[in-house]
Amino acid sequence: MKRRNRLTTLFLVWLAVLLFLTGCNLPGSTAPADPGIEQTQIALGIQATMLAEQQAALEAEAAAPAPVQPEQPAQPAQPVEQPTYTPYPTYTVAAPAAPVVVPPTAEPPTAEPPPVQDVAAQVKAANILVFEDMQGMAEVTYVRNTINRMGFRGGKIVFVGDAVGNFMEKLNSPQPWDLINVAAESRSAVRGEFWDVISDQINNRDAALIAEVWYLDSTVNGRIAPLVYQCGIEFQRDWTRNSNNFDPFDYSIYWLDSGHPLLSTPNYAEPLSYPTVFWTGDVGDLIRLGNSGDAELVGGLYMYEKSNYGVLATCMDGTVIFQTFSSHDYPQTKVMALWENYITYTLTNHFEQLNAQ
Repeated sequence: MKRRNRLTTLFLVWLAVLLFLTGCNLPGSTAPADPGIEQTQIALGIQATMLAEQQAALEAEAAAPAPVQPEQPAQPAQPVEQPTYTPYPTYTVAAPAAPVVVPPTAEPPTAEPPPVQDVAAQVKAANILVFEDMQGMAEVTYVRNTINRMGFRGGKIVFVGDAVGNFMEKLNSPQPWDLINVAAESRSAVRGEFWDVISDQINNRDAALIAEVWYLDSTVNGRIAPLVYQCGIEFQRDWTRNSNNFDPFDYSIYWLDSGHPLLSTPNYAEPLSYPTVFWTGDVGDLIRLGNSGDAELVGGLYMYEKSNYGVLATCMDGTVIFQTFSSHDYPQTKVMALWENYITYTLTNHFEQLNAQ
């Protein structure tokens, strides 16, 4: 506002000067015109015009509303620093710790045990191949009669009699045999390649074997030799009898282990103490334990001879039996009871081993 008043005053002074100078040049004045004065008048006119424009601009500026200044944000109040206070420590009694509960360790799931097999039922349903050459002699067939009364059912039972061709055919067939019976009592032709095939059945097809071979003296060095060695028995000597002069008790058979399951299940087999003398001359062979296999002598000529003078042996974990005496030299009922034990014993061990595989 002071600036405005000052400009107004200055304007009025200049205006007065201008009017004064103008008055000097009015008509009727006799003074001669001065060029310097004329220039001064022009300059003053220009300045007066400029002052008038500045005055108008100032008035317009004064009349315009003042610009609105943007509102400055309020500055937050600075916190007043308080004096530091150190509190005294407080003491609290710790609560007793809760007991740590250890979750029970989860036991890993165990594999399902294999189902328990009914071995007795498996025995009754066994597949059995029987060679019995006494059939060709029209004699009582101890083995066939024993099997027929044992009540087998569900399996395949084949009797080939003394037909060696049929016997070989069945041995080579795809049919799996649980038990092979070789009742070669009349010294028929179960020799040579038959023992190759029988050994294959035992070692590669898990068949059990009962072999009545009382002619080892004539074949032990042949192709039966690997099987005899694997069993763990050896040929000791030939066993003969004079048909006209002999002591029956010299041909009695004693049990070397009366508690052996071969002699007690399912029958308590009586010792073959008195022969009926069906055969004369060569009556069999005596065997002894060898240095191989797991053979054990079950029957022999002398009660206290456990490793020599044997006529009945079992081996290969109870799946193989060798009998080196003639069945028909002894009472039929005793021999058939013994054969029933043979069959039960070998088949039971056979299936127990199969189930354990």
